[in-house]
This record gives sequence, structure tokens and C-alpha cells, in this order.
Amino acid sequence: MFEGRLLSLVRRSKTLNFLSSVKNCSTVSKQSAPVASRFFSSKPSASSLVEGRSFIFGFRFVRKGFSWPSQRNMSSTTATILTSSKTEGPKTGLKLLVTGGPQAQKKVGIWLFGCAAWVFSMVILGGVTRLTRSGLSMTDWKFTGSLPPLSEKDWLLEFEKYQESPEYRRVNKGMNIEDFKFIYWMEYAHRMWGRGLGVVFTLPFAYFLAKGFITQQLGLRLSALFTLGAAQGLIGWWMVKSGLEEPVSEHVQPRVSPYRLATHLTSAFAIYCGLLWTGLSVVFPEPPNGSANWVHGAAKVRKLALPVSMLVGITAVSGAFVAGNDAGHAYNTFPKMGDTWIPDDVLSMEPLIRNFFENTSMVQLDHRILATSALLSIAGLRWATRKLDVHPAVQSVIRTAMGMAALQVTLGISTLLSYVPVSLASAHQAGAMTLLTLMILLTHTVRKPSLAFLKSLPLAKC
Repeated sequence: MFEGRLLSLVRRSKTLNFLSSVKNCSTVSKQSAPVASRFFSSKPSASSLVEGRSFIFGFRFVRKGFSWPSQRNMSSTTATILTSSKTEGPKTGLKLLVTGGPQAQKKVGIWLFGCAAWVFSMVILGGVTRLTRSGLSMTDWKFTGSLPPLSEKDWLLEFEKYQESPEYRRVNKGMNIEDFKFIYWMEYAHRMWGRGLGVVFTLPFAYFLAKGFITQQLGLRLSALFTLGAAQGLIGWWMVKSGLEEPVSEHVQPRVSPYRLATHLTSAFAIYCGLLWTGLSVVFPEPPNGSANWVHGAAKVRKLALPVSMLVGITAVSGAFVAGNDAGHAYNTFPKMGDTWIPDDVLSMEPLIRNFFENTSMVQLDHRILATSALLSIAGLRWATRKLDVHPAVQSVIRTAMGMAALQVTLGISTLLSYVPVSLASAHQAGAMTLLTLMILLTHTVRKPSLAFLKSLPLAKC
């Protein structure tokens, strides 16, 4: 009687995929397989009949309250969630960041990824501006911006302002106006590119708000990013202003404060990471998991990926102190620093915290140690997760991050040995941004799924 009842349920619901998918969940297969085999035996015992009742009751519960994915990926589940409702699925309860359906989600995602790419290019352009010593060419700043010099008279006026700066008197004395135009245009392009980002961000944001695509949660997040972006202009001028002040020693070249440069770069990283993470959350509201084993594997990767990602971020920020102190020219040898592994003057400043952030020898040594640690950490992450049962995308991102980390260290060493040429140094900075992007993508891919998605997994207690 129980056999016929179970078989009719199987035929009506077409849940043969359920029986095969249970094999993917180790916590369930060990218990359900013996019960099922005894239940389908020709001569059931009394204990098997009791177990059969429990099996059918559990089967009814699962069929009533759960939805089962048909493949080992989340594409069908996500599609169902996205098309079932504008803001959330009525059964899944998944909260989406964008209303209006998949088309609205796609438009907002493209916009956010475009803004993130704009910030990426701004960081690279800012690095080139610093490497060409163009950052101090504009000696004033207006919040609303200003037109570039349009006549020879205007150029002479700007050049006269620059000739009064410490950088001209100590570094570029005798510079002709044509050379000045080059560094002026570099700095002007960097500032205008930042203002262009404000337009690219604000106008679509207002449009999507008017269309009702932006939820309250997403609106608050984007408003915070907009505020940080607006403050970035002020931080940039605050940084430049430090380079326009007279140095305390006549033997020191004028340059911006390394602390202010690091603040400016860290703020740019924060804006970039926020835009990229938000764009990924809009396009992929759930991580790519299709089985309980993948969820468990992703959780193990997440515990390792988070500290490694933080180390990559700290290493990138430490590069700002290398640039701000001009520490890349301190020792242009590798692996040793000069003739020794650790120079004698690495602890020559007092107090100790100033030594870590202003002593050129210590700053370069710190960056070397952090970069090597980041490479070894990513290699360790790859080794520790190589046998985990996770979504193929997770392993792909880890392998790519490991290759990028090796390339980034190679670029750093090449830049150092070549006495910091603009081309290699810019490539090195772009490599840092790329590696940071991969770590963000990895941590986003292995983030914890929502309870709604966990309920869709086959009898998984996750």
C-alpha cells in the first residue's frame, strides 16, 4: 500500500531529479538511502513500514514548502525569483535591490559597472599624473571647476602662478611654457575626469529614481557612495595643497603629504569597491550555488578569502606611501635592498609610527613584505581550496587571482629594477586594481546565500 502511494506521488510530481539530487547532499544521502532501499523491498518489515511513513511524511513536507532546482546551478532559481515579483518572490522572500524586473536590473547593473570602470580609469590617470609630476601644476581649485587657458595670455597667467610655487623654484626652475602646458593638461584632465564621473553617476541615478527602479536599501547605499565621491574632490585638493607649502628643509623636494595621498587613494578604493560590490549584488542577487555541498564549500572558502582580500587591500594602500615618500627610488635592487636584506636605517626615525610611514627604507621594506605575503596567501588559498566541492566559478576566480598576483609581483620587481618608469609603474598600479577586483569578485561569489535560497536546496541543513 505504501509502495503504490509513494510511486503515484513520484509520477505526479516528476521528482526523479529529487532522488538524484539527494546524492549530492552528503548529510541526507547517508540517512535517506537505507530507508528508501528498505521501503522499496518486496517484503517490508515492520520497522521499514514505520520508516516508510516517516519518509512519505517528509516527502510531503518538502513538496509543500520547498522548490527544487533542476540543475546544479542557480540560474533557473534566480530567474524564477526575478520574474515572480518586482521586489521579492512571493514564496522565496528574496529581497531585491532593483524593482521593475530583469530589464531594470540589467540597466542599473550596467550603469554601476560603468561607474566602477570610470573610477578604475581615474585611479590610473591619477597615478600617471603623479608619476609625471603634474599634480602641483594647478595652484588653485574651484568647486564648480574652471575652463582651461584658452589664449596665450591665459597660459602666461597660469604659468606665473606656478612659478611662485615651491616645486618650480626647487625642481622645475627654467621650465618653458610648453613643458608646463603638458603637466597642466595632465592635472586638468584628472580633475575634469572626476567631475565627469559626478555627471555619469547623478543623471542616471535621478532617472532610475524617477522610474521607481531603486529600492530604499539601494538608494541609501548609492547616496553614501555619492557623498563619498563628492568628498573625494575636497580630499584631492587637501592633498595637493600640502605640496604647495614650503618644505621645512631646503634639501627636501616639495611633494604632497604621503598621509594625504594615502587617504585620497584609499577613498578612491572605497568608492570603487562599493560600486563594484553593489553592481554585482544587483545583477547576481544570490551566489552561484546549486547544492548543499557547494554552499558548505563556499563557506570554507569565505573564511580564507576575507583575510586574504584585506591583505591585498592593505598592500595596495601601502603603495601610496611608497609613492608619497618617493621610496621607489630608495633601493632599486631585488631581492636584497642594496647589499643587505634589511638596511641599517630602517629604524632611523622617531617615533616608531613615523618611521613606518615616512622612512623611505622602511616604507619600501614594508611594501615588499606585504606584497610577498599577499602572493603567498593567495597561493595558500589556492592550495587549501583545490579539492573543495564548490561552484566552478569559485575555482576559476581563485586561479585567476593567483595568476594575477604573480604577474603583479613581477610588475613590481620590474618597476623597481627599471628605476620606476611611467609605463611600468602605471601597469603596476593597474595590476593592483585588477587584483583587488578579483578578490572582490571572489568574496562576493562565496558570500552567504539568503535563507530563501537555502530552502530551495535538496533537504540540505545549511
